[in-house]
Amino acid sequence: MLDKPRGLSSNQALQRARHLFRADKAGHTGSLDPLATGLLPVCFGEATKIAGGLLGARKAYETVAHLGITTDTDDAEGQPLLERPVPHLTIGRIDAALRTLTGAQMQRPPIYSALKRGGEPLYARARRGEIVEVEPRPVDVHAFDLISAADLLHGDKPLLRLNVECGSGTYVRSLVRDLGEALGCGAHVAELRRLWVDPFRDPRMWTLEALQELAERGERMLDACLLPIETGMAAWPALRVSHAQAQRLAQGQSVAGAGSTAGEVALYDEAGRALGLGEVDSEGRLRPQRLFTWAAALGQPQGRTA
Repeated sequence: MLDKPRGLSSNQALQRARHLFRADKAGHTGSLDPLATGLLPVCFGEATKIAGGLLGARKAYETVAHLGITTDTDDAEGQPLLERPVPHLTIGRIDAALRTLTGAQMQRPPIYSALKRGGEPLYARARRGEIVEVEPRPVDVHAFDLISAADLLHGDKPLLRLNVECGSGTYVRSLVRDLGEALGCGAHVAELRRLWVDPFRDPRMWTLEALQELAERGERMLDACLLPIETGMAAWPALRVSHAQAQRLAQGQSVAGAGSTAGEVALYDEAGRALGLGEVDSEGRLRPQRLFTWAAALGQPQGRTA
C-alpha cells in the first residue's frame, strides 16, 4: 500500500515502486491527482490481473476546500478564473450545502481530467486551449461531511476541512467546486488525501522513502511490506471449487452448478488458495475470467512417469 507523495502522478509513483521491487509488471487501482497524497494500492506480477476490478471500489478522502476562488483545474494547481468575496457562513448553512451534494447525483467532471474523448485525455485538449465540453455523469457520494470550519469561522483563512466517501468515477475536485457554487463564492481543492480504498479499509501505507530504506537493508525486508494476493480478492464474493472444477476452468471450460449468485467471483481451491476471477451467469454456470498462472497450469497435460 503506497502512500503517494504530493507532486508525482500516480504513474510516476507506480514506476518508482516497481523499480524498488524489481517487478516486471505493475499496476495501480485508481489514479490520484499530482496534488493528492495518500493510499495508492499497487499490484505487482500476477496481482495486476485483479487491479482493473478494484477500480470501481468505494473510497474515502480528506480534503481542504479553499473558498472564494475558482480555478481552471478545480484545484490549487490550476490558474485562477474568478475571485469572489466569501459571504458570512454558519455551520448550518455549510451542512445544508453539503447535504445537497450527498447521495446519487449527476456530476460534471473537471475539464482537466484523464477522461478520454476520441482516445485522447481531456486534459490534453484543455492544455491546447480547446473548448472542452464535459457531459455530467452519474456518481454516488456516500458521505460529504464537515470536519472543521475553524479556519473560516475563527481564523483568517477561508478554508473548510471535509470528509468524502464516494463510489467509482466521483471527482472530489468537482464536489468542492459545486460546494463553492452552492455557498455563492466558488471554491477549489487546496489539499487532498485518500484515506482508504475498499477492501483496504485500515491500510498500512509506505512512503517511497521508507521503501527505499528497506530496499537498502535487503530484498526480504522489502518483500515483508507486500500483502498476499488473497487480500485484494476480498473485494469479490468468494467461491471455492474442487480440483476437478479448477482443471476444467484452467482449460477454458465452464462449470455447471458451481455458484448460485450471478456476477464476478473470486475463485479459491479447496485449500483456500486464490486461483483468480470467474463469472457466474444467470443459469449458474461458472466461467473463467482471469486466472493466475499457477491456476492456469492446472489445465496443462501432465507428464507421464515410467
